[in-house]
Amino acid sequence: MAISAGIDCSTQNTRIVVCDTDTGAVLRESRAPHPGAAAAGSSVAEIDPQSWLRSLGTAADGGMLEGVRAIGVSAQQQGVLVQDAGGVLVRPALLRADPRAASAAAQLVSALGGPSAWTEAVGGVPTTGSTIAKLRWLAEHEPQSAHRVAEVLLPHDWLVWQLLGHPARRTTDRGDASGTGYWSSATGRYRGELLALALGHEAAVPDVLGPAEAAGHSPEGLLISAGTGSTMATLLGLGLEPGDAMVSLGSNGTIHAVHDKPVIDPAGIVTSFADATGRHLPQVTTLNAARVLQATAELLRTDASGLSDLALRSTPGSYGLVLLPYLDGERTPRLPHAAGTLAGLRIESMRPEHLARAAVEGMLCGLADALDVLRSHGVTIRRVFLTGSAGRLAAVQSIAPLVLGVPVVVPAPGDYAAIGAARQAAWALAGTALPPAWPLRDAVTIDPGEDVSVGRAVRQQFAAVRSQAHPELG
Repeated sequence: MAISAGIDCSTQNTRIVVCDTDTGAVLRESRAPHPGAAAAGSSVAEIDPQSWLRSLGTAADGGMLEGVRAIGVSAQQQGVLVQDAGGVLVRPALLRADPRAASAAAQLVSALGGPSAWTEAVGGVPTTGSTIAKLRWLAEHEPQSAHRVAEVLLPHDWLVWQLLGHPARRTTDRGDASGTGYWSSATGRYRGELLALALGHEAAVPDVLGPAEAAGHSPEGLLISAGTGSTMATLLGLGLEPGDAMVSLGSNGTIHAVHDKPVIDPAGIVTSFADATGRHLPQVTTLNAARVLQATAELLRTDASGLSDLALRSTPGSYGLVLLPYLDGERTPRLPHAAGTLAGLRIESMRPEHLARAAVEGMLCGLADALDVLRSHGVTIRRVFLTGSAGRLAAVQSIAPLVLGVPVVVPAPGDYAAIGAARQAAWALAGTALPPAWPLRDAVTIDPGEDVSVGRAVRQQFAAVRSQAHPELG
C-alpha cells in the first residue's frame, strides 16, 4: 500500500494527514500550533516563517511520516515572503489577515484605471488581503526593505522550497498564483508589470507547475507535489466537480464554484481564481453571514445553538418577518453604506422564534442572491457544499436546501485542506491524467425535494422587501 501525506499550514497550526493513495482513507493525523502565533480570531499581520518549520517538526514527531512516499503542501493564501538576491528573507512574512494594506489596494485599483481594468488583466480587483496590495504597502512604508527584494514567494511556495532543500528553482501552482494579483488564470501568465507597479521594481517569481506536476524530491527522496492554496486544497479534499459550489459560512459568506472557464466580471463582484485541477474557481463574497446569526442571538439573549432551536420552532417565511442582513454594508449586492432592515412586524410575528428564523432565512437569501450572480455569468450550480461554523447549525442545514434550491452536502468534520494536499501528492506520485478518486466519507446530503416551491416563496418575500428598501438595485 502506498501512502501520501498532506501538510496544511494555516494561520494558527500545522496539520498533517497521512492517507492511503488508492482509497483516500486517513491512516493517521496530527497537528501542532505555530510558536508565538496570536490567539484565534485576532488579526495576525506578520510572522517569522521559521515558526512554521518548528510547528511542522513537532507535528511530524513520533513517526508521523513513516512510510510516506509523497508530500503535498497547502498553506494560507495571499501572504507574501520576500527574499534578497541570496535567498535570505528581507523581513517576516506578511499574512493575508494583515489589515494595513487597505489604502494600498485602493491606490492600485485607481492606478490601473478601476475595477474593470484589473478584472480584464488578472480576473479580480486588489483587496486588503491581496498579495499585490501587501507589496504596495511594503514599498510605501518600508522602502529600504522593498528595495532589497529580489524574489517574491507565497507561504506554500516557501514551504515547498524548504522541503526540497533550497534548490535554485522556485515553484508554485496556478491555484495559489491566481490570488496574487499579478498572475492571470485566464491566460496562465504572470503580469510582471503589475508586480513592478506595486513593489516599484521587477522581482523574480516562482515557476507555475501543472496540477499533477511534482516540484521535485526532498533530500530524503520523498516526492513533493506542486502544493496549492488552502481553499484550492480544501475543494480538492472534498472532491468538488463542475456544477458544485462550496459555501463557507464564517463571519462573511464566501462562495467558490468549480467551473471550466475563467469568469471575467467588469463590475469586479466576481473574482476568477484557478483551482488545483486545471479548472477555475469564480468567487463571490457576502459581508454578512455568521455575524448575522451571532448578532441576532445576542439580541435574543441566547447563543448560536439557542438561535437554531428557536428558528426551527417557526415556519417558512417567519410569519412574514423579513430581515435584510446588510448589517454593516454589503459587497454582493454592492451596498457599501447600507444597514439592515427588519420588515413585516405584526402582532403575530413579534416573537423570538420568528426573528430567529428571519435571521437564518435572511442570511441564506443573501447567499442565494450571490449564487445567482455566478449563474448570471454562466456558472452552473447543481449542488452546494456547506462549510464553516454556522453550517453546523441544525436550522441552517434544514433551511439551506429550501432557500438555495439545490441539494446541500454537509461534510463530516475533517482537515480537508490537508486531505486535499495529500490527494495532490498521490496524484503526482501516480502520474495519471486525473486525480485519484477518493470518496467523501460520512457526508450528509439534504435534498430540497418538493419543498423547492416553499423556498422560492421565501426568496420572493425577501426580494420584495429588498426592492422596496433598495430600489437602486433595480
